[in-house]
Amino acid sequence: MGAVDWFARAREAAFDGRALIDGVRRDAAGGETFVKASPIDGRTLGPVARGREADVDAAVKSARAAFADSRWAGKSPASRKKLLQRFADKILAARDELALLETLDMGKPIQYSLSVDVPSTARTIAWYAESIDKVYDEIAPTPASALALITREPMGVIGCIVPWNYPMIMAAWKLGPALATGNSVVLKPSEKSPYTALRLAELAVEAGIPPGVFNVVPGYGGEAGEALALHMDVDAIGFTGSTRVGRKMLEYAGRSNLKRVYNELGGKSAFVVFDDFANVERAAKAAAGSLFFNQGESCNAPSRVLVHESIAERFVEIVAAEAPKYAAADPLDAGTEMGALVDEGQLRTVMGYIEAGKREGARTVAGGSRAREASGGFYVEPTVFDRVDNGMTIAREEIFGPVMSVIRFKTEAEAIALANASSYGLQASVWSDNVNRAHRVARALRAGTVHVNQYDEDDITVPFGGYKQSGNGRDKSLHALDKYTELKTTWLRIEPE
Repeated sequence: MGAVDWFARAREAAFDGRALIDGVRRDAAGGETFVKASPIDGRTLGPVARGREADVDAAVKSARAAFADSRWAGKSPASRKKLLQRFADKILAARDELALLETLDMGKPIQYSLSVDVPSTARTIAWYAESIDKVYDEIAPTPASALALITREPMGVIGCIVPWNYPMIMAAWKLGPALATGNSVVLKPSEKSPYTALRLAELAVEAGIPPGVFNVVPGYGGEAGEALALHMDVDAIGFTGSTRVGRKMLEYAGRSNLKRVYNELGGKSAFVVFDDFANVERAAKAAAGSLFFNQGESCNAPSRVLVHESIAERFVEIVAAEAPKYAAADPLDAGTEMGALVDEGQLRTVMGYIEAGKREGARTVAGGSRAREASGGFYVEPTVFDRVDNGMTIAREEIFGPVMSVIRFKTEAEAIALANASSYGLQASVWSDNVNRAHRVARALRAGTVHVNQYDEDDITVPFGGYKQSGNGRDKSLHALDKYTELKTTWLRIEPE
């Protein structure tokens, strides 16, 4: 079989932007739409339903009805497992279609949509399907005169609000545990990347998941997202996005029914390289690869690279040499390593941070400019700043673009202090050949995940989430089941004869 011509497929692609509520595609109640353009070259992909309060209300009512009549929650664990596994199989069977939608929608290279996003999405659904009949309830150690049962029960209706950088993967991290435990879901994808979420919902229906169990309402955050978070009949919100909007989610919960809110928010991850790590080249290449992957549009991107002063010159030299290998190119080219930023607004944001870095005195050693402007798309050169102070704007604020800040340190204590001097605490890494130092520093870093001598190795079996303003709760692993279930104690008195 020859190589796929993704450019030809893109020209032939069809886009359905209508909502999916109660198993049926439908226009927004008010008939409104917004136009979705591709960040690759500005081409119009099509109109998308502009969901508002009425659409969210219809979706929540559908989800509540599905929960109330037990068409999903009432199925045996084995039955839910089988249907979710079929859903995962459908995702894999639609691999090329979903990958193309993801790439056209948000600009990531097609090779990674194919090799990372689609398989990871399917695996997450399949893994939670397998978890259904592996997690047991409990019996408390009560006196012989009583029997206390501790059982997990689904919450009911879960609202999921996901970002645009990994649309399918982020949706699956919430859908997997929410559906596995018997809940119904209303998903609000980002207006910047709605298409794969809508197609996933269709595939779920095709797999046999009952109508109403998984609904998708596209629209703007301040309209559909706010309506979902404020809805009085939503039992919990699973949100991934910015810390600014995460604060709003907590506010909306307080203004409505005190629904549970699980926020997975931003990051400014520290990548700490000590002078006792012998393979400086490996560390430098890992920093570049991890940061420039997905155009730097990753909440866990290692954007603060802390390097011991004795090896900093060598480290920076290697990173600067690596940067051109990630030069922005057309995402539909199978060889592209770094694609387009999601839209013009994100391009302006990233370029604003680059200008701030220059203005505040950081030294530009690679990139620093917009790229491929004639394409009509939104591209930025992979950019590396050296001699960054931890107080600079580019070291404090989440950029969400391919911009690395190299900060030099002298001692272990200084490295720990610099790494922890952030309002975020999502991920970090320690590079050291001294096992005592590696353990010591890893324990001292205030982050949800600390990598040692690698970065961003990952698996669905481990939790993902952060400390401080990086959010609360955890996606992935069995721990995610806790977010979408209630614990019930049933106490039985055992009378003597």
